[in-house]
Amino acid sequence: MEKRNFYFDNAKFILIFFVVFGHLLRSFIEDNETIFTVYKVIYSFHMPAFILVSGFFAKGYYEKGYIQKIAKKLILPYLLFQGIYSLFYYYLYNRPSIDMDPFNPHWSLWFLISLFCWNIMLLLFSKFKPVYALTGAVFIGLAIGYVDWVSNYLSLSRTFVFFPLFLAGYFLKKEHLALIMRPSARASAIGIFAIATALFYLYPDINYQWLLGSKPYAEMGAASFTALLTRLGFYLLSFLMVFSFLACVPKGQYFFTRLGKNTLYVYLLHGFIVRLFRESDLQNYFNEPEQFLMLASISLLLTLLLSSGLATALTQPLIELKTAKLHTLKVRLTAMLKFYRNKRFN
Repeated sequence: MEKRNFYFDNAKFILIFFVVFGHLLRSFIEDNETIFTVYKVIYSFHMPAFILVSGFFAKGYYEKGYIQKIAKKLILPYLLFQGIYSLFYYYLYNRPSIDMDPFNPHWSLWFLISLFCWNIMLLLFSKFKPVYALTGAVFIGLAIGYVDWVSNYLSLSRTFVFFPLFLAGYFLKKEHLALIMRPSARASAIGIFAIATALFYLYPDINYQWLLGSKPYAEMGAASFTALLTRLGFYLLSFLMVFSFLACVPKGQYFFTRLGKNTLYVYLLHGFIVRLFRESDLQNYFNEPEQFLMLASISLLLTLLLSSGLATALTQPLIELKTAKLHTLKVRLTAMLKFYRNKRFN
C-alpha cells in the first residue's frame, strides 16, 4: 500500500467513527446544549467529507463497465438493506404493516442511492471546466430547495444539495491535497473548527436541518430569498469544515488504517445497533459529560468491531454479494485448528 492510501483510509475510518458517534448522540440533542453543539459540528463535516472523498475516487467513471460495477456495488445492497430495514422496523416499532417502498430510502440508506446518482451525473458535469461545473452544481443545489416535492423520495434533495461536494472531490488533485496537508493549513483548520464550534454554541437556534440537505425550504419555514442565502452560507461552512478536517487527518499507518477500507460495512450495519440503543433504557444512563466520553468510546469500539475481519467476512455475502472474505476466514480457522491439534498430539 502506498503512503498516500494511508491518508484516505485514515480519513474514512475517522469519518465513519463520527457517523456512528453522531447517530448515537442524536437521542440527547434536545436535553444538552453542549451535546447539541458537538452534534452540529460533526454534521457540518462528516458526510460532506465522505461525499468529497467519494468524488475523489470517482475519476475512473469513464472506464468500460464502471457504471455496471457501481450499480452492483450500490444499488443491489441498497435494495437488499431496504428490505432488511423494513422488516427490522416492523418488529422494532410494532408497526401494523411492513413498509417495502424502494423509492423512499430508510434512514442512512440515502447515501447509497445518492452516490450512484452522483456517478451518473459526472457523465454530464465532467465535460465542463471545473469552475462552470461547480457553479452549475451549486446553482442547482440552491434552486432545488424551492421545489416542495423534492425531499426524501429517491433521496433527490440530498442528491442535488450535496452534489457540489462530490463534484469538488472529483476535480480535486494531488497538488490541492498537498496544500491542504501543510502544517500551516492544519493550524488554520484548528482555528476554523474552534470558530465553528463557538458559533454553534453561541447561536443555538441555528436549525441543524440545514446540515442534512433533506428538506425543501418550505418545510424549514424559509421559502424566501433568504433561504437561498442561508443554504449558500452552509455550503461555505461545509467546504471550510471539510478541508479543515482533511488538513487534520494523519498520513501515517495506525492500528485502524486498514479498517478504513471497510467503512461501507460499518455504515450499513451500525444502524441496527443505534436503533436498538434509542429504543432501550441504556440511553437513560448518559447524562453527564464523562458519560458522553464513554459514548464516544463505545462508538469507537463499535466502529472497530463492524469493520473487523470477522464482521466483514460474515456479512460480505449480504453487502458485496461475495464470499471471498468468508472463504479466507474459513481457511485461516481450519489452519489454526489443524496447528493446535497437531501441537496437542505431538
